[in-house]
Amino acid sequence: MIRTGAEYLDAIRDGREVWIGGERVYDVTAHRAFAPIVRLRARLYDMQHEARHRDALTCLDGEERNSLCNQPPRTQDDWRRKWRSVDVMLREIGGVVTRIGDETVGELWALQDGREILNEIDPQFAGNVDRHIARLAQLDLFHVSANTDPKGDRSLHFVQRDPDMMVHVVKETDAGIIISGAKYETAAAYADQAYLKPTVGTWTDEKESDCALGCIVGMGAPGVKHICRGGFAGRGDPADHPLSSRFDEVDTLVVFDNVLVPWEDVFFYRYTRAAQYVRASLHRYSAFPYVLRLLYVADMMIGAAMWNARQTGLERLQSVQERLADLVCYREGIRAHLTAAIALADRSPAGLMMPNQSILYAGRVFACSQLPLMMHAARELIGGQICVTPEAAAFAGEGSREWLRKFYTLNKEWDADDRRKLLAFARDLLNSDYAGHRLAFVQFAQAPHFDHLAAVYRSFDFAGPLDFVRKAADLSERVLGAQAA
Repeated sequence: MIRTGAEYLDAIRDGREVWIGGERVYDVTAHRAFAPIVRLRARLYDMQHEARHRDALTCLDGEERNSLCNQPPRTQDDWRRKWRSVDVMLREIGGVVTRIGDETVGELWALQDGREILNEIDPQFAGNVDRHIARLAQLDLFHVSANTDPKGDRSLHFVQRDPDMMVHVVKETDAGIIISGAKYETAAAYADQAYLKPTVGTWTDEKESDCALGCIVGMGAPGVKHICRGGFAGRGDPADHPLSSRFDEVDTLVVFDNVLVPWEDVFFYRYTRAAQYVRASLHRYSAFPYVLRLLYVADMMIGAAMWNARQTGLERLQSVQERLADLVCYREGIRAHLTAAIALADRSPAGLMMPNQSILYAGRVFACSQLPLMMHAARELIGGQICVTPEAAAFAGEGSREWLRKFYTLNKEWDADDRRKLLAFARDLLNSDYAGHRLAFVQFAQAPHFDHLAAVYRSFDFAGPLDFVRKAADLSERVLGAQAA
């Protein structure tokens, strides 16, 4: 099925416990910090029902029409359709949103690839994964991830820390497992459910196996508490904050206070091998939409910089063209990695079409590591006015309006109002506290840079370069060691 925006809004008015700035929020659909992004999420649901968007955003599964976001990718064309659907959504809303739904569902597909490991624990668990993937498609749920634990002082052994620093199983019951702890997650306060899984990748002590846990938790379930960071929306005039007033995806410390997880929602627990598999394979699909978002961030930087250069004719200067070309190379580098990852995709153990892992992970390193440099390049092209231009109220107020019109009007094409709008957009994209938050988010949301590099190392096939150099340098087969036997 495809959900409507109204159905989504009704579903999250479920009495969930949400806190922000020390204030209890009784309706996330109406609170100033959440309402803009919640309305946008509802808009994405409604787009699926509109004739002009339906074919781009949905697909038929037998007689049922479902969201394309939730469709497991079985062909390369499935990935191309997903890319086009994201393009339609982001262009319609006029900005970049990370949690659309296509990113986090990929973590379940990765878990489905490891069904043999899950079957070692209990065949029921692999069946639970299959059922939840189907359920996502059937109910069109807003599904997010719950990944990072507070962890506490990691110089201490696990048994010396407060056990709630990592989500763990408290006890088993006939109805399911009782869990306690906390996780950080984006958009959890206004999502239907989250896939909770371990942060730790290397398990060296079976005493930590209580934390080797993977399951689905409803975000309105009893015992789930959302303690949110302060939002950017509602803090000022949207005219001065055109991005942060609409696209802030509020991050949450989700507390699990003795929460019951029914057995049908458990994927694995107290099984460190499954936890190790999850950390090694978690992003094999979700890295694609994650990197894809940065393609649109690049487009926003290019567009803001190019409009700024054109308004004064500076795009004719070679130095300006060269700096713009740097931004274009960044953008096209991202596009090339994504395109190649689809073109050279491999069949996964579960029969899905998996983007080429080496190329995809290399693209993630490129897109994330170069983003700070590209943001600075865009700042250089736009100039210092993004940090000195007065607010929209000054452009409208008596006593300042005429002076600002005088000094901000360039010519008949560029009056003061359009210049102010462009500079406000560029400031929120590149120079605001929201811009700094988004930059930090990109660097850590799918693990830090060293983990990104480790993923490239693990996925790259070194056999080709090694064999090429062995033959080119006329090395003996002795260098192969045990491989030669």
